[in-house]
Amino acid sequence: MTRGLVWILGLVAGVISLSGCGIGGLSPIFPNPVSANGQDIYNTYIGISIPALIIFVGVEAALLWVVVRYRRSSQPAGYVPPQVHGHTGLEIAWTIAPLIVVLAIAVYSFVELQRDFQPIQNQQMNVVIKGHQFGWEYDYDNGVVVHQDGTLAADVTPFVVPTHTLIRLEFQGQDVIHSWWVPAISGKTDAVPGYSNFSWLKIDQPGRWRGECAELCGVGHATMQIIVQAMDEPEWENWVAQQKAGGASPAASPSS
Repeated sequence: MTRGLVWILGLVAGVISLSGCGIGGLSPIFPNPVSANGQDIYNTYIGISIPALIIFVGVEAALLWVVVRYRRSSQPAGYVPPQVHGHTGLEIAWTIAPLIVVLAIAVYSFVELQRDFQPIQNQQMNVVIKGHQFGWEYDYDNGVVVHQDGTLAADVTPFVVPTHTLIRLEFQGQDVIHSWWVPAISGKTDAVPGYSNFSWLKIDQPGRWRGECAELCGVGHATMQIIVQAMDEPEWENWVAQQKAGGASPAASPSS
């Protein structure tokens, strides 16, 4: 029992330590969301994880209680603990309860997918994002096209967007399946050849956020880094003018 208690206390201490890491937010997994759909993904994660942890702790606590309560050393010789095999009500309960939990997770997740991964109609801007081996192309509806090749040697060319603007994102693949993922902004969205997937973003603060291709797509997969840079309107208009004139991009804004 002492060794088991040490393991449990060590696990709890590890979880508390990780929760204090400066990766972002209260979670060591997700950074602070900066777009409303990123917040929705984070809320879905929390909404599923907390009940799952409660169920896990409850099941393990019940198991530990049974082990301690009915341990052989505390019982008389030949003792047989109470048997519940064939208890119809109990067997129905532990069949229906997990079914309800799984269905609740499925409905919750499906609603989120329908809300944030469908083409919106009230957008202020459209951008088509095309994945290729190994990089991305950002085709804006104002005629600007940014071609980004993947690299690990330096920062990749950023995907620049204006703040306070609702942008519809359309994803396409040019060769194999890729997956565009910036955790602070949106969930993973596949870029599939011959098929379009959709998402959106609206960022209300300037800054830079990092992501990557989340689908193994070949030997250069690791180089398919992503940087999303949000600019206030004057900077954005200056950037667009430079792109249309064929000039270099202005210096990046400070990271959020």
